[in-house]
Amino acid sequence: MATNGSTPDVPEPFTGIPAEAFDFYDALAADPTKSWWQAHKQDYLREVRAPLIALGAELAPEFGEPHLYRPYRDVRFAKDKSPYKDHQGLFTQYRNGLGWYLQLSAHGLMVAGGWYTSTTEQVARYRAAIDEGAGDLLEGYLKDLRKAGFTIGGEQLKSRPRGVSADHPQLELLRYRSIYARRDWQPAAWMGTRAAASRVAKAWRAMSPWLQWLADVVGPGEAPLGSRARTSSRAAGSRTGGQDGL
Repeated sequence: MATNGSTPDVPEPFTGIPAEAFDFYDALAADPTKSWWQAHKQDYLREVRAPLIALGAELAPEFGEPHLYRPYRDVRFAKDKSPYKDHQGLFTQYRNGLGWYLQLSAHGLMVAGGWYTSTTEQVARYRAAIDEGAGDLLEGYLKDLRKAGFTIGGEQLKSRPRGVSADHPQLELLRYRSIYARRDWQPAAWMGTRAAASRVAKAWRAMSPWLQWLADVVGPGEAPLGSRARTSSRAAGSRTGGQDGL
């Protein structure tokens, strides 16, 4: 598993995420200091990092090599100078910067997936696809995800995009500059068992058809996708899938 350039970890078999992992972040919130972290760093390595590395290794054959984020915050331009994140994240890239995400915090687990960062070219391709008829397919994906327990979020313009009429039937979709789906689980006994891997995999799998379609639409290229987006939509529609929550 990739861990920000450090020597790759050799994971133990995944057996679950212990309740102590969630307790760790409860305690960190009460005392987010360097002295507390140093005193409890071994707890982090044992209860948080090691189980997520093992979980990532178990998911890798289906979803790809995961990346475990660093636990330290970049506070250079932040008003909040707390040095440590209040969660641990794991990301597996599908394509073009889109992928699946897992987050552990005091609140439990969050699964998510989607398009998190965008370029001007990607936004143009996305809007062209919606404007040329792919919006109905996207609405279908989002409807299925909501039925499966996901919530939809992302960065949206407060006003309508330039050149789009106020009565456009899919104006809300056109406002997105990024879009993701997420699902949250509060701490539960099943998280401490191997069932956690199955639940995360099922949630990620549910998002896969949507991610595949979305990656085709916003992916690399210098011109709006046009008919290519519609072709990708049809291909994605033939795949099975579901989703998880972030």
